[in-house]
Amino acid sequence: MLKSIQKRKNRLSAQRKARVRGKISGTEAKPRLTVFRSNKHFYAQVIDDTKGHTLAAVDGNKLGLKANKEDVKQIAAALGADLSAKGIETVVFDRNGYLYHGVVASFADALREAGIKF
Repeated sequence: MLKSIQKRKNRLSAQRKARVRGKISGTEAKPRLTVFRSNKHFYAQVIDDTKGHTLAAVDGNKLGLKANKEDVKQIAAALGADLSAKGIETVVFDRNGYLYHGVVASFADALREAGIKF
């Protein structure tokens, strides 16, 4: 791929991420849940932006799961159990510039089934 095309794609991706991130912020009562997906793996973490601390995180790579719709349901269940144990019931969902479609939507639906509200 040409460098100019890749630079443009990276710039547009950063703009999408900044647009979403500029509208939301996490607090101690309602932390921010951010997701990252690559072609192979899926990651999620819950962040308190006022203190700058990560409250909970889940790594699909460490769980031995791929970034497909079936496996992200298990990742969401693991994160939901961790959040429930820490007493966190509501979060702000940060899709990190990704479309709310496919794997990201499947993760969000499974997290709602685990009892987390957003």
